[in-house]
Amino acid sequence: MLAYLVRRFLLVIPTFIGITLVIFAITRFVPGGPVERMLAESQFVQEGTSQSQTVGDNSALDEYQLAELNAFYGLDKPVLEAYWEWLNKLLTLDFGESTRYYEPVLDMISERLPVSLFYGGMTFVIAYLVSIPLGYYKAIKHNSAFDTASSILIFVGYACRGMWWVSFC
Repeated sequence: MLAYLVRRFLLVIPTFIGITLVIFAITRFVPGGPVERMLAESQFVQEGTSQSQTVGDNSALDEYQLAELNAFYGLDKPVLEAYWEWLNKLLTLDFGESTRYYEPVLDMISERLPVSLFYGGMTFVIAYLVSIPLGYYKAIKHNSAFDTASSILIFVGYACRGMWWVSFC
C-alpha cells in the first residue's frame, strides 16, 4: 500500500510538468497574445479616428516598438529559457500582471476565489445529497417504475443544456 501511494505521488511530478508544458505552449504559440491584441487595438483606434498612417507593413508600431513589447513579455527569448523563467515564476506564485485588465493576476484570483469556492462547494454538497440517496433507493427498487422514471429523468437532465437548468430553477 505504501509503495502504491509513493508511486502515485511520484506521478504528480511528470503530470505537473506535462500540464505546464501544454499551458505554456498554448499561451506562447497560439495567436492572439498580448502583442497581437495591442496591435489590433491600435489599428482599430486608428481606423476609428480615420488615421490611415501606419508604420511598417500593416502595423501601427515600428519594429523597435514591437521588439520592446516582445522583450517586455518575454517573447524574444528562446523557448526553453522562457519556459524555465515562466515555471520559476509559477512556482513562486508570481503570476504577473493581466494583459487585459492590467491588474496583478494573483489579486484577481484572490478576489474571485471565494465566490468560486462557494458555488463549487454548494454544487458538490447538493450533488452528493441527491445522488447518494437516489442511487441507494434505485438499487433497492431495481427494475421498478421509480427506477425507470428516475433513469429517464437523469438521461434527460444530462441531455439538456446547463443554461436551460439555470433558467428553469
